[in-house]
Amino acid sequence: MEPEEAAAWLRERGGVRLLDVREPAERAVARIAGSTLATPGTVHEVLEEWPRDTPILVYCHHGSRSRLMSFRLLAEGFTDVVNLSGGIEEWSKRVDPAVPRYEVRYGQGVVRI
Repeated sequence: MEPEEAAAWLRERGGVRLLDVREPAERAVARIAGSTLATPGTVHEVLEEWPRDTPILVYCHHGSRSRLMSFRLLAEGFTDVVNLSGGIEEWSKRVDPAVPRYEVRYGQGVVRI
């Protein structure tokens, strides 16, 4: 789902949960308000109490990790899962410029841009 469409979906639909599947260092730099962090290794702990029909918007930095997690959640029985196309990067550019942009330099951590 494109960022503008996702923003409208969040405004108009109650009970949507935001699932951030990035690393804690990335989240420390930027996040979408109200989201829950779940790395691939902790996602089961985070989601074990969420009903399978809970609407979930999944995001990461650019959309690749969240896309894979969306497929995983659907395979595990969640029925209302949406991936944020372009991730938090596009969210920052197109919906909320107050969300900082950043880049990941492997071996060097997270760098603000």
